Amino acid sequence: MDYLHNPFAAQRQTVFSKKGMVATSQPLAAQAGIEVMQNGGNAIDAAIATAAALTVVEPTSNGIGGDAFALVWVKDKLHGLNSSGPAPKSISPEAVKALGFEKMPTHGLVPVTVPGVPAAWAELSKKFGKLSLAEALKPAIRYAEEGYPLTPVLGKYWQAAYAKYKDSFTSEEYQGWFDTFAPNGRAPEIGEMWSSPGHAKTLIEIGQTDARSFYEGAIADKIDRFMKKHEGFLAKEDLEAFEPQWVEPVSTDYRGYKVWEIPPNGQGMVALMALNIFKELNQPKWQSAETYHEQIEAMKLAFTDGKAFITEPENMPVSTEHLLSEEYAAARAKTIGEIASDPEPYELPKGGTVYLSAADEEGNMISYIQSNYMGFGSGIVIPGTGIGLQNRGADFSLDSEHPNVLAGGKRTFHTIIPGFLTKDGKAVGPFGVMGGYMQPQGHFQVVTNTIDYLMNPQAALDAPRWQWIEGKTVLVEPDFPNYLAQALTRKGHQIQVATDGGSFGRGQIIWRNPETGVLAGGTESRTDGSVAVW
Repeated sequence: MDYLHNPFAAQRQTVFSKKGMVATSQPLAAQAGIEVMQNGGNAIDAAIATAAALTVVEPTSNGIGGDAFALVWVKDKLHGLNSSGPAPKSISPEAVKALGFEKMPTHGLVPVTVPGVPAAWAELSKKFGKLSLAEALKPAIRYAEEGYPLTPVLGKYWQAAYAKYKDSFTSEEYQGWFDTFAPNGRAPEIGEMWSSPGHAKTLIEIGQTDARSFYEGAIADKIDRFMKKHEGFLAKEDLEAFEPQWVEPVSTDYRGYKVWEIPPNGQGMVALMALNIFKELNQPKWQSAETYHEQIEAMKLAFTDGKAFITEPENMPVSTEHLLSEEYAAARAKTIGEIASDPEPYELPKGGTVYLSAADEEGNMISYIQSNYMGFGSGIVIPGTGIGLQNRGADFSLDSEHPNVLAGGKRTFHTIIPGFLTKDGKAVGPFGVMGGYMQPQGHFQVVTNTIDYLMNPQAALDAPRWQWIEGKTVLVEPDFPNYLAQALTRKGHQIQVATDGGSFGRGQIIWRNPETGVLAGGTESRTDGSVAVW
């Protein structure tokens, strides 16, 4: 990697260290990971500490009641963890339609699925950690008890959520959200202190019981009572039945590097499919309208097929192997012409997620992501606990012919994806770009920026991004070159310049020099990102 190559006026510079590094979207959370590492933990302990802290210091994007995925590099092997929870056993398309819904709602009790986050922390700690789960959660507990001042981007999204929720969340089941996140009858201001004692108590109990209380003990009982009171579908038996799964990561070779993702039910496949299609085309040219056109078209095809086919592996009508095959990529690449295509359209909703990377001097590295989805999630908070439940079930279809049709005990197509890069069997490092359906598009752009254009980690993140929305509509950032936007318009793309950079995702990267072990990290300039080092 050419660490000096930065063709953009980056707001930050690539950060270097040797003993340890944590990169994430909130400075206090990154510092929590380094604190745990300095107290004897490894990169996995640091990731758990950072993830737990993020549930406190960035509740606009994630929480204890969300899902998680991880790619973990330990002793020269990559391990995949899928800790996404299924739909409640009692739910069905018929039951949802009986409540008056024609499609899955985005908020409320109906789209709540089993949370996977606490189980992910416990599983990572048990399999790869050096410290106890209780030790790893200490910084997060301290932030929840003592409070912390809101950072600028966090405050912006918190206030926007409150403005929306105060008019739409009017029934009794939403009161816990307002009691927790708007305790003074308003959203906290940027720079204002906010604490959550109930959140702290929940984290303490999760740590003391290795998360079992959440799934079969006192916390599970609180969730069960609340859902029964308000006639929700999630029940204690759903929590008791949940276990995270260790899975074999999937990969593709991209110009001598291996790009790794979690297999379905996640959408990481979309990034790999797009890379495969793109590499079938002409060699990429720097700041070329033709190259951007081919990238966008490759992503369109990958997304169209991903949305059509990806769900639980046993329910997919086509195999993962076929979607990642050269034959598939070549066939799809042949359909790309000189003018923008108009695939079968579907609207891509926005998401809410946090991503982190961590590495230590022992060679351990982890790419970790967790989310409540669509910001604060379902809007359902279990009173007195700080547990905001996710609304991941919103992605299920109620169409009985669709592969991702809702069913009790089934996991849905999932947007959150960690990424990892290797070369010649050695770890290059973890990377990720959170943000709903921007995530595989962000992965694609970070990988091509790094490999095709030799950008350093910070430059790869700072580069102006594009986002395919639907049909021929492509959103670009305000600093995306105007001459390229005009050239793409002439190729039939409907280019729209965004006024808010929040929809383009938030990424983190840590690369390791295989010769020296030196770590190089970049963090997202579109949010309150930070790289903490040791």
